Amino acid sequence: MLPLRLKRVRASDVPLPAYQTTGSAGLDVCADIAEPVVIPPGERRLVPTGLAMALPAGHEAQVRPRSGLALKHGVTVLNSPGTIDEDYRGEVAVVLVNLGQAPFTVERGMRIAQLVVAPVTHVEPVLVDKLDDTQRGSGGYGSTGH
Repeated sequence: MLPLRLKRVRASDVPLPAYQTTGSAGLDVCADIAEPVVIPPGERRLVPTGLAMALPAGHEAQVRPRSGLALKHGVTVLNSPGTIDEDYRGEVAVVLVNLGQAPFTVERGMRIAQLVVAPVTHVEPVLVDKLDDTQRGSGGYGSTGH
């Protein structure tokens, strides 16, 4: 298991990111807020986690929604998945949007998103005159059927 070095950006008792089961792909991250944050329907808020991190070299962290918040309240991560680059050292915050019908209140210590750490492959863009042919070709949205 790779180490994920974390630093609190302020004194806090909010739980560190954690896997909820042995088979979980993502670490749940919590809101580190002094006061509750209300997100009215159709609006978004930037919710801090109180943590900065140093990802392992060659990795990114993907910020993803929690399915329970999405299903029960219509609350999701707006730029999903958000990407945290390995060289970012600032506080991690989560853009939550309320797509539900009622205001949603984020409480201190609430699990608000998942963090999936994944390897990154760098490529070198190369301009060519022609691409190889495939069965699909240039067929786009919905072109492969139902």
